[in-house]
Amino acid sequence: MKQLPYHEQKDRENVKKLRMMIQELPPFCPEFFRGIEPQTSSRTRIAYAYDLKVFFDFLRKENPTIAKLTIKEITLSHLDQISVTDLEEYMEYLKYRFNEHNQEVVNKERGIMRKLSSLKSFYNYYFRREMIKNNPAALVSLPKLHEKEIIRLEEDEVAKLLDAVENGEELTEKQKQFHNRTKIRDLALLTLLLGTGIRVSECVGLDLDDIDFNNGGIRIHRKGGKEVTVYFGMEVEAALKDYLEEREGLTPETGHENAVFLSLQMKRISVRSVENLVKKYAKIVTPLKKITPHKLRSTYGTALYRETGDIYLVADVLGHSDVNTTKKHYAALDDMRRRSARDKVQLREHP
Repeated sequence: MKQLPYHEQKDRENVKKLRMMIQELPPFCPEFFRGIEPQTSSRTRIAYAYDLKVFFDFLRKENPTIAKLTIKEITLSHLDQISVTDLEEYMEYLKYRFNEHNQEVVNKERGIMRKLSSLKSFYNYYFRREMIKNNPAALVSLPKLHEKEIIRLEEDEVAKLLDAVENGEELTEKQKQFHNRTKIRDLALLTLLLGTGIRVSECVGLDLDDIDFNNGGIRIHRKGGKEVTVYFGMEVEAALKDYLEEREGLTPETGHENAVFLSLQMKRISVRSVENLVKKYAKIVTPLKKITPHKLRSTYGTALYRETGDIYLVADVLGHSDVNTTKKHYAALDDMRRRSARDKVQLREHP
């Protein structure tokens, strides 16, 4: 049986997981998920299912009427009775709560906004289809987000990071035990992330036949399943070729033969493993910055924008569907470029 591409495997896994999550929701919820399926990815629908579970758990704890019911006894008429005040109490509840495992959960602005956005989509679906008469979620304002500083690596920090991977001198003794076995892979992986700006999920999902050295490109699957080619430079090419030469001597586990990046267990490397190795090396170079694979993506976007000044090119290469997302991330650089323009035009010749 032919091995499925990574993104298709993950999609199947997500669909199975989603089916199980929907079983823990009220009986009218499956219709919502069927309705939004054409416009959403399986990952998005899983996020919705999780957020709705939190909402219904809140109602069963805090709403006197619904508290008497099992999850399967909740109907659309109950949803129709929820008020704006109920949802405002829900937002307050989200700030600090305990989950079903009695673990403390703290949601900050972005977490609360995401859960409220999920609820707005949920209510809008039934309201537009005239299955409920009230839409209190439409009357609740999303929390104001305080802009966070964009964290990225500076040029000298990028060089130091790659040097740290190559020499491994500042790693702990335990880390050094594995370093000789992973440094070529780690260097290729980090060079690829820093040299293309691809997402960590796109990186771990790479198969051997996704790399085209003749044209200097890799085939990746963006959010939503769109297939695109991202091009790489000579540094990325050299690092990839070094690793692939080493990889020829490895024997992958069954089902992982096509994966580009392998773990020490000879399986496709996981997103969590990449996050951990980025953290491991970044801690050596810049201990005060919390560097993640996404921060490496921001680092690439910053470098590309500095070199080209073309925000539309940056948006296209990074796979942003809305250029405003890109503009928001690189607004500070825009200001720097505007400042640099002030002395470019000379009105009179100076002696």
